[in-house]
Amino acid sequence: MDISKIHKQDYFRIFVLILILIVPVLAMSQNKNNTKKSEFKSPQYRNIFKEAGYIQVEIDKKLAKAYYDVFESPNRVYFEEGDSLGYVSDVKNNDARTEGMSYGMMVAVQLDKKDVFDRLWRWSVKYMQHQSGPREGYFAWSVNPQTKKQNSQGSASDGELYYITSLLFASNKWGNNTGIDYYKEARRILDAMWKKDGTDNIYNLINTEHKQITFVPEGGSYNWTDPSYHLPAFYEVWALYAKDGHEQFYKECADVSRDFLHKACHPVTGLNADYTEFNGEPHSTRWMPAAFRYDSWRVPMNIAMDYTWYGKDKKWQEDYAKRFQNFLRSKGLETYEDQFNLDGSTPDFILQAGPVKKLRHSIGLVSTAATASLVNKDKQSIDFVHAIWNAKLEPYEDGYFDPYYDGLMYLFSLMHLSGNYQIIEPKIN
Repeated sequence: MDISKIHKQDYFRIFVLILILIVPVLAMSQNKNNTKKSEFKSPQYRNIFKEAGYIQVEIDKKLAKAYYDVFESPNRVYFEEGDSLGYVSDVKNNDARTEGMSYGMMVAVQLDKKDVFDRLWRWSVKYMQHQSGPREGYFAWSVNPQTKKQNSQGSASDGELYYITSLLFASNKWGNNTGIDYYKEARRILDAMWKKDGTDNIYNLINTEHKQITFVPEGGSYNWTDPSYHLPAFYEVWALYAKDGHEQFYKECADVSRDFLHKACHPVTGLNADYTEFNGEPHSTRWMPAAFRYDSWRVPMNIAMDYTWYGKDKKWQEDYAKRFQNFLRSKGLETYEDQFNLDGSTPDFILQAGPVKKLRHSIGLVSTAATASLVNKDKQSIDFVHAIWNAKLEPYEDGYFDPYYDGLMYLFSLMHLSGNYQIIEPKIN
């Protein structure tokens, strides 16, 4: 063909043909890129108090007051020692526990209380963490804060779970050059965990066969679990930020935990036992028969966290939250008690809190039940949000008061419901 003989109108036709063929392809490619990017969007942290009609200044005051009550008031559970140490005490039992210490660190990193975080971590390392021997890297779960004597050398696996996650968040938030190398400390626990293979009866925090958190990483307790220790959202955080070569394993643990909770929670009431087998069946111990008790209160809050942070099991989680809150509502929104058999009946055995053995409408359960409103799409679910807003962290009419467990559940709840409990991502310089 002689190009010199192509007329201008032919050039125009060719140009139009190119546009018709090429532009849709470019558009499809762009859409694919947008879709890919949208999969990695940061979570939307709802302020459900604001949605319920409360104004921001009052929400901020409510959260600040809760922090003051738990960490600074005359009834506080946080105490400082010297220039650099501090601990959280279960005052009714007169001990410091890895549960409370690591919870305190999570509160501190979320609310940007670096001095509190550092004090708690230094106290944990000095008095709780094993520096040698078969438990090296793990923590004694209970210590007398006055004598510093370890009441038990063994670990409660959830303490280590919170320590690791809060340290990774601290590394992301404050960096590792401000006095404590947070990342190095998190890795020390994780690396130590992977060395525990059953020698001297000490194991990995996670049962590696079942890919589930253990009740205790020692002896026979390695072979069953506690549903409230199942924190799939934390495993996702480890997969992102631990960088220890076990990323795929942690992702699988997150999925296994989600599936486990389907089995552990009653299909009608949503209730779960404090302790279970790895298949979700209730596990009774020599000290108490299986039932929904204090540990179990944390499960709805953990599910709400996973729903908000990662949203990988939304359909089941929404159904669970509806069942759980509907059950509590059936027992009276302002009167439901705090221990149940899984079918919703009252257990024969009542687990006492400290010296007190009594069922009550506990603010700790009122708190965690409210977080399920982040998951339950029913409009009437907002009643649980109003209930925790109107609750007060103060002694009951009979004088009983638990600023430790009730207090920490209350504070965590307000953080979740106000959008102040988040994945802390690395700062971009």
